[in-house]
Amino acid sequence: NFDHFQILRAIGKGSFGKVCIVQKRDTEKMYAMKYMNKHQCIERDEVRNVFRELEILQEIEHVFLVNLWYSFQDEEDMFMVVDLLLGGDLRYHLQQNVQFTEETVKLYICEMALALDYLQSQHIIHRDVKPDNILLDEQGHAHLTDFNIATIIRDGERATALAGTKPYM
Repeated sequence: NFDHFQILRAIGKGSFGKVCIVQKRDTEKMYAMKYMNKHQCIERDEVRNVFRELEILQEIEHVFLVNLWYSFQDEEDMFMVVDLLLGGDLRYHLQQNVQFTEETVKLYICEMALALDYLQSQHIIHRDVKPDNILLDEQGHAHLTDFNIATIIRDGERATALAGTKPYM
């Protein structure tokens, strides 16, 4: 629960809620903690997406994904504790006009291909691959995040819903 973590500082805010850096008290390991207000999730009709994201994250683990380690809730909020990646997202770096070498671009493409191949093997479609959802770690490796609109394809089913961020679809 929340008492197992010490909040160190806030690092982000989005439509989903807020993100802060936390340290697990017993192991002193650092994580990112994403938390969302339950009332706002209900108001915005996002409950189904949040539960689907949680269901997906509980089933997957891969070196090039942002992995879920803990989840819990209190009266007001839902919490997801995930890998802490401090290298920023790809969109930020592109906006800063970072000139990536061809080798670095090849590395990111290969890492994302491996992540997407793994997701496909688990019958999961991410549906929102974009620079904002590719986080870099401190060693310069890329990790896919944000499974908010991802979906699981059950046996014999087809994905028919249109979902994603329009400019990237």
